Amino acid sequence: MNDNEMRQRFYPRRRQSVPSARNFAAGAIADWGFFHRIDDILLCVSELTTNALLHGVPPGRGFLLRVRLCEGAVLRVEVHDSGGGVPRVADSPDCGGRGLLLVGAVADKWGVGERDPGKAVWCEFCCEGPALVRGSDHGMGR
Repeated sequence: MNDNEMRQRFYPRRRQSVPSARNFAAGAIADWGFFHRIDDILLCVSELTTNALLHGVPPGRGFLLRVRLCEGAVLRVEVHDSGGGVPRVADSPDCGGRGLLLVGAVADKWGVGERDPGKAVWCEFCCEGPALVRGSDHGMGR
C-alpha cells in the first residue's frame, strides 16, 4: 500500500448523496484494509456530508467527499462545499446540531479549512499498533 492514497467523489445536493458517500468511503477504507474504527469513521462521513447538504451546499451545487490514507496510519475525511459560513458546535444538544459534537467525540482531530468559494470540514483518525491491515503480512503502523 502506498502512503497518502486518496479517493474522492462529487455528490449532488440530494438526500441520497449521504448514503452514497458513506458507501463510497466504506469501499475505499475496505480496499486499503483500514478496518480499525470503521464505525466511527463512517459515522463522521455521514455527519459531515449531512451538514454540508443542510448548511453548506447552495441550490444547484454539490459537495466533494475526499478520503485520504496518510503517512503514519492516519485516515482523513474531508467534505468540501461552496457555501458560506463556518460550521459551529451547537450550544445546547437540545437545539439540534449534534453532528459536530459527535465528530468531535469520536475523531482524533477535526477542523475547518478555507476554500474559495466555501470551506472544507475535515476529521482524522489515527491508528497505532501493528497488524491493522487484514489479510496482509504488513501493518500500517510504523
